[in-house]
Amino acid sequence: MKNITLKIDDEIHSKARVLAAKRGTSISALVREFLDKETSRAQSEEDRVAALEALFARSDARAKASGKKRSTPLIPMTREEIYAERLR
Repeated sequence: MKNITLKIDDEIHSKARVLAAKRGTSISALVREFLDKETSRAQSEEDRVAALEALFARSDARAKASGKKRSTPLIPMTREEIYAERLR
């Protein structure tokens, strides 16, 4: 394991110490848990984006193989645009 040094406000340190005591753990364990969750979340987001990109690529490949062409490119739409499209 690597050691790191953090500078935090005294008030945050006090609150973290109380929280750690309530959970029966240490501030270091709280920081490890936080970093583990954040890095896992970031990886999950990357995995979701990669899965969507693969899905779009397969969809484009199928459309191309069948001779069909997508009429409009896939672009993010606002909520208002989605509702307007639904009401047409």
